[in-house]
Amino acid sequence: MRDEDVLLIQEPELTAAERLYLPQIFDGLRTTLRHVFSLKRRAQVVCEYPEVKREETGAMRTTNYRGVHRLNKDPDGRVACVACFMCSTACPAHCIHIEAGESPWPDREKYPVRFDIDELRCIYCGMCEEACPVDAIELTPHYELVGRTRQEMIFDKAKLLQVYEETKTVKPRRNPPITDYGLTGGQSRDVAEPNVERKI
Repeated sequence: MRDEDVLLIQEPELTAAERLYLPQIFDGLRTTLRHVFSLKRRAQVVCEYPEVKREETGAMRTTNYRGVHRLNKDPDGRVACVACFMCSTACPAHCIHIEAGESPWPDREKYPVRFDIDELRCIYCGMCEEACPVDAIELTPHYELVGRTRQEMIFDKAKLLQVYEETKTVKPRRNPPITDYGLTGGQSRDVAEPNVERKI
């Protein structure tokens, strides 16, 4: 290594006040006092939650926020899930547990007999929502999640469907058209492409 490639850095000389961190302390105190005594700013920022709740501004926060899960219903009012296990497979926290059963409806093979999500174990990454082919599971803007026991925080199928009923006006279901399942509200492959032969 050449001498000109070596860069020597001299340690700066600190004054007595800087050694005691007094300038940094006073800067922090000045910032804190400025926030405390700025009544106009406090009126804009502070609200007495939970009695007073801030109005959510912008549709982007509502559509993108990842809060409590819900299990969507199809246009016929049935659970939209087809028990394909894609969400539980994609879940990095392994908090989704599904038991599948034979579907009582002719338009699909399976449906979830049991569908549980451990909300305490969940990391709210949205992978389940992305993996679902029929848009059955979705994360809502609902963030108030309280429970006194661990069992209360395990949301079963009935509780997830109840969250759907509470949030369907705030965040409507996208209802994607996919092939082979009429339950999603979209056209099946037979209707959308009548001239294409299907291989089974």
